[in-house]
Amino acid sequence: MNIPNEYIAKTEDVADQVIRRGKNVLPTVARLCLIATFFEDGLRMYLQWNEQREYMDMSWGCGKFLATVFVLINLIGQLGGCGMVMARFKVDIAVGLLFFIVVLQTIAYSILWDFQFLLRNFALIGALLLVLAEARIEGRSLFAGVPSLGDNKPKNFMQLAGRILLAFMFITLIRFELSVWQVIQDIVGSILMVLVVLGYKTKLSALILVALLSVLNLYHNAWWAIPSYKPLRDFLKYDFFQTLSVIGGLLMIVSLGPGGVSMDEHKKKW
Repeated sequence: MNIPNEYIAKTEDVADQVIRRGKNVLPTVARLCLIATFFEDGLRMYLQWNEQREYMDMSWGCGKFLATVFVLINLIGQLGGCGMVMARFKVDIAVGLLFFIVVLQTIAYSILWDFQFLLRNFALIGALLLVLAEARIEGRSLFAGVPSLGDNKPKNFMQLAGRILLAFMFITLIRFELSVWQVIQDIVGSILMVLVVLGYKTKLSALILVALLSVLNLYHNAWWAIPSYKPLRDFLKYDFFQTLSVIGGLLMIVSLGPGGVSMDEHKKKW
């Protein structure tokens, strides 16, 4: 048992060094990754204005006016929300706005009936909760000298909910294929995701998941290699940016830690 423990300890030391060196840029990188899918979709609403209006009108038969309102809400809501998150301005309102967009698109695009897309939207909501938790931590740091009434329970539960919901993204990546690499990927990824959910060795597990998901994302969702006239390009592009947002959520966990409702936190009291 000493060898695995020593190996884990050395790996944690390396991870801690990486986190310490990148602590000044890590929150910004996490936010950039996290808003990626919202920014890309908002930009698409602008670049494909007529196509999006026609699609909504054909899908729901709602008429040009309501279809235009839908596209406009998505465009302004997503680009505005992304700008507010990056500027750290009224983050709670920005997160609420982006959450509304996720729910709106879930209904409008009938994602409720597509299990894989629904799980990915849950993962996006988890990432947004982590942005909100970070904003609460920053808010408290502004009043560091003011006495506090114990633990910030809402923030801790936001981090817990964020960790649980992020796990749904990895569920969509599990493939039941009889290949050695796929089996190893499924087992390793599942173990790491369980550790993140439980909040055990959280920063290390989340950092390894960031590396794993980044490689898988570049390999499976290389939309830039697909000609623009093929529909597959848009599907891969959608998956790529959604996965990037979940990577941003994991980076937020690396930056913030697991929060008060976690095994790592309880270990400090033992």
